[in-house]
Parts: sequence; structure tokens; C-alpha cells
Amino acid sequence: MDKKEQYRELKLQVQGLIEGETLEVSVLANVSAAIREMFGFFWVGFYLVRDNELALGPFQGTPACYRIKKGRGVCGTAWADGRSIVVKDVEEFPGHIACSSLSRSEIVVPLFDAAGIMRSELDIDSTEIGTFDEDDREGLEAICCLVAKQLYGNGQ
Repeated sequence: MDKKEQYRELKLQVQGLIEGETLEVSVLANVSAAIREMFGFFWVGFYLVRDNELALGPFQGTPACYRIKKGRGVCGTAWADGRSIVVKDVEEFPGHIACSSLSRSEIVVPLFDAAGIMRSELDIDSTEIGTFDEDDREGLEAICCLVAKQLYGNGQ
């Protein structure tokens, strides 16, 4: 099965997992587990916008940074820019925050509410350079769209 097919299958799985559930921590925990199970990424998790910073939410993987300021690192930059970011090599990203020295590439996808305000974001790290591409961005944005609609009333 190619990557696009994996994302189509994962989207269906996530749709079934989150149907009818509105508890943010539960939905985000199961979605991060489903993504990690499907792809085996090093770290998969969510950061939540709390008190004007990103706070660590449900995740699968090694311990991570607790809080990230807007505009700092890949997560903070995605928040400030309001868009997904694919980083082929984290060493080349200005201001990258290294929660783990094993992380080599990263993708971050924001989730918005119905008013267009970012409420959380998906962060995924890989131990390999160049893991993520446009197929990952499109697949993960489609999954985050489902999650945002379920939790925040927005289909992005």
C-alpha cells in the first residue's frame, strides 16, 4: 500500500474513532496513537493553545517540551504563520527546538476553530532526514480537518 492509500485508510479509521466524541484529550490521544500505529513515526502528538503559548497535549513517543512560545521553533512558527510546515532537515530550520536529539525531520499541522483561530496543532517527528513530503502534508491536513470539525466546529 502506498502512502496516499495509507492516509486514505487512516482517515477512515480516524473518522470512526472520533465519531460522537467531543472530549479533546481523548480524541487527540487516539488520533496520535492511530497515526503512530499506521506509520511508526518517532513522535506524534498535539500541542494545545493555552494562555498564549503552546502547551504539550496528548502524544505518543519520548518526553517532549512542555511549552512553546508563538514564533519559536517549527511548532511556534506554524502557529504564527497559520499554516502547515514540512521540514526535511530540522538542523536547517532557524530556531529549531530540539526536544530530542534523535529528531531529524518534522511536520506540523494547525487545527482551527470555526472563527479561524488556531486551537491546537499536530506535531510529528522522524529520526530520518526527509521523511515528510506533500503527500504527508495533504494526508495529515485531511485528518486534522476531521478532528477540527469534531472538536472545534470547523472543517478548515
